[in-house]
Amino acid sequence: MSEQSKTQTAELGKGSERRTFLKASLAVGGGLMLNFSWFGPSFASETTSQGEGNHEFELNAYLTINTDGSVTASVPNPEFGQNLMTSMPMILADELDVDWRSVSAVQAPYNESRYEKQFSGGSQSIRGAWQSLRMAGASAREMLKQAAANHWQVPVNSINTDKGRLIHQSSGRELTYAEVASSAAQLAVPKNVELKKNKDFSLIGGSQKNLVGEQIVSGKPLFGIDYCADNMLIAMIVHPPAFGQELESFDESSIVNMPGIVNVFAITSLPADYVKNYFDGTAFPKLVAIVGRSTWQVMNAKKALQTQWRNLSDKTEKVDNFGNIMDVKVPGGLESTSLHEKAVNASFTKNMQILRQDGDPDAAFSSASKVIEREYFAPYLAHNTLEPMNFFAHVTDQKVKVAGPLQGPVFIKKTLQQRLQVPAEKIEIEMTRMGGGFGRRAYCHYVVEAALISKQVKAPIKLIYAREDDMTMGIYRPTYTIKLRAALDESDQLVAYHVQGSGVPEHCVHPNRFPAGAVPNYLAQGTAVDSNITVGAFRAPGSNFMASAEQSFLDEVAEAANTDPIDFRLALLEKAKSNPVGENNDYDPVRYAGVLNLVRAKSGWDTLSNNINKGVAAYFCHNSYAAHVITMAQSTDKARVESVTSAIDCGIVVNLDSAKNMVEGAVIDGIGNAMYGEMTFTDGKPDKQNFDRYRIIRMDETPAKIDVHFVDSLIDPTGLGEPPFPPIFPALANALYQSLGKRLYRQPFIDYI
Repeated sequence: MSEQSKTQTAELGKGSERRTFLKASLAVGGGLMLNFSWFGPSFASETTSQGEGNHEFELNAYLTINTDGSVTASVPNPEFGQNLMTSMPMILADELDVDWRSVSAVQAPYNESRYEKQFSGGSQSIRGAWQSLRMAGASAREMLKQAAANHWQVPVNSINTDKGRLIHQSSGRELTYAEVASSAAQLAVPKNVELKKNKDFSLIGGSQKNLVGEQIVSGKPLFGIDYCADNMLIAMIVHPPAFGQELESFDESSIVNMPGIVNVFAITSLPADYVKNYFDGTAFPKLVAIVGRSTWQVMNAKKALQTQWRNLSDKTEKVDNFGNIMDVKVPGGLESTSLHEKAVNASFTKNMQILRQDGDPDAAFSSASKVIEREYFAPYLAHNTLEPMNFFAHVTDQKVKVAGPLQGPVFIKKTLQQRLQVPAEKIEIEMTRMGGGFGRRAYCHYVVEAALISKQVKAPIKLIYAREDDMTMGIYRPTYTIKLRAALDESDQLVAYHVQGSGVPEHCVHPNRFPAGAVPNYLAQGTAVDSNITVGAFRAPGSNFMASAEQSFLDEVAEAANTDPIDFRLALLEKAKSNPVGENNDYDPVRYAGVLNLVRAKSGWDTLSNNINKGVAAYFCHNSYAAHVITMAQSTDKARVESVTSAIDCGIVVNLDSAKNMVEGAVIDGIGNAMYGEMTFTDGKPDKQNFDRYRIIRMDETPAKIDVHFVDSLIDPTGLGEPPFPPIFPALANALYQSLGKRLYRQPFIDYI
């Protein structure tokens, strides 16, 4: 061994004695593989500053520089359309300084020793990975430079990089990354590396096509529904027809002799005394499983199965809410939408908790020149995933293998371990691409169900939910009611603001968001009604309706104040900037005003002719800011969105193409849900079980034009998947007011047009 190699080995040994940020190793074929970790916020509170969080978690990922010069980036977070498979490699490649044409991406496997808490949600993926992906790329670049310096026997600072090449300018010598990758892999990882200045990015901020786009459009088996294994059987479940019921008995003799049917049996996904984690939610733990050789055969048997159900009594469940064990009341009985509305209305007169109070709201309202008071309602919404809910499982005495689409494998592994009574090291979780369901695939009961079915039949199975199963098994967006009051003085200045929220089974009031901090007298209150109907995260949880009520109301207050709605909001934001009320305001008034000013300019708000019906709204959530202006085309039979102009401040935009796509998707998703989305219940039974009754937006109802703009920012990324979604609801409501001449206070809007 040469002295140089001995020195490098010694340095590597020293590095391995302490916890290092990066670890280097030789890849198969002599390339450089870097394992790296990043630390970011786990479900970070949106009230905390950038980089802070209530819970810290570690993710690990790796890059491989292959001997042919290609670079493979492994993406640890699950992908379901936010284009992490391109954006994350872009961050890495920009700091590494490689030719983008040489970069490919693969989905990393779930591995808690290498990747901790692999999760996609809360618009946190890019935000949480930003600094560490950059550090990984920059560290790899420095190691490659050091390897070249050692080879040429020159100072490392005399070497430059350019798209995968190492250049010693004074001598004119060059090497490729591939040529020194093996040598670089033997070096100690540098403790300190210099990252690029944000203004100096070459890839980040540009537009790159989806690295796996060709695989998607050519039908490659990327999704869970595509997953296959030798001797795999198909499974489906039968659940109670109504919330508040459970399985009493079933007659398997009615289907066991049908063609292709292998087995019929009952499963209990979670025992009654089990302490659920936050994402274990399921209303129907006792199910009938039907296993057969084809989907069609199992579906036919499912229709023919004879079952009996019984009503449940009140109960209390224990839920581990990220370390806080909570008692959650689950009432018995069969609930209906009409009863929910009565219970919510009653809740406003009792148990209303004060969430924030500034000044003396009562006195301000009693002396006001004008008082505006309105009430807003939102129904339950179903996720309606494009890809049916599904999961593969093969449980043997030696191993538990599960594979499919899920947002947070970290949350299901402990549940699988406890429910199956197997050690963690025997559980393998493979992540596939997800076909929609922002929030729905974080709730992983279907993974447990698949594993229990496989264990019973002693064979690999793929569990598939029919559309009716998915739409009637819950994890809905909750139903909400918001009451708002505003007081104006003789000068039409907003002097008091009061927000009250209730819902089933939660409210959506965010007490420290705008216009908190901009009004001298402010009161926020909230309460909720218990329910046995399961709810959960739905794109921009809570925010998606709070924005709708708040921004619709502010438009009406601006009208009462004889003020342009954008001017009205900007005046409030100026107050929050120059003389803020309170100390816990969530938002940055400068960034908030920035998106309003941008959308005003790009939409031509001030120059649009008076006969064009338009509406505006803006909102802050998930650390980012979004504003929309909608124009309406009024025909004799229906109101249709003609155009949408969007302005977004999400910090640095990594990939302009995918960022625009996410905003466009949020716009269409929001318009569709606001106009048509609704789930109702009669005696515990969902009234809509498929798309013949659950209305979604159609192609000819989408906007003719969506024009997306981003604030030019050097702030580190702050999140994009969810922030554009909430303000599209009120922008639509405000445009519909201009078009119809009446305000809409209840969703879906189609019922009142």
